[in-house]
Amino acid sequence: EVQLQASGGGLVQAGGSLRLTCAGSGFRFGDYAKGWFRQAPGKEREAVSCIATSDGPTGYMTYYSDSVKGRFTISSDSAKNTIYLQMNNLKPEDTGVYYCAADLWGLPRGTCVPGLNDWRGQGTQVTVSS
Repeated sequence: EVQLQASGGGLVQAGGSLRLTCAGSGFRFGDYAKGWFRQAPGKEREAVSCIATSDGPTGYMTYYSDSVKGRFTISSDSAKNTIYLQMNNLKPEDTGVYYCAADLWGLPRGTCVPGLNDWRGQGTQVTVSS
């Protein structure tokens, strides 16, 4: 059974930071691109940041939505089957439920969308107050 357990959410003031953690199990962690999606009330789920499986000359290929570029950093620790999302300079519009997901496609084309498996965890709430 695939499990993706996200943690690290909370309430923070605008300009603050949070670090999300996602532990994966039940699948070959290194074989699939992984990442973070979020969903705000009344809005569709959107890809926030994703990381590919292979380590090229410049490191792992990554994707960031335009709204978080320069503020969020995704990383992966394959030895621990874990990915992280460091979120700095948080804004009220970053508020939402953040989901960890695996089997993601599209990074070489500059996008990040769920693959056939559409594996995702239950999410962690991030609330940014103004």
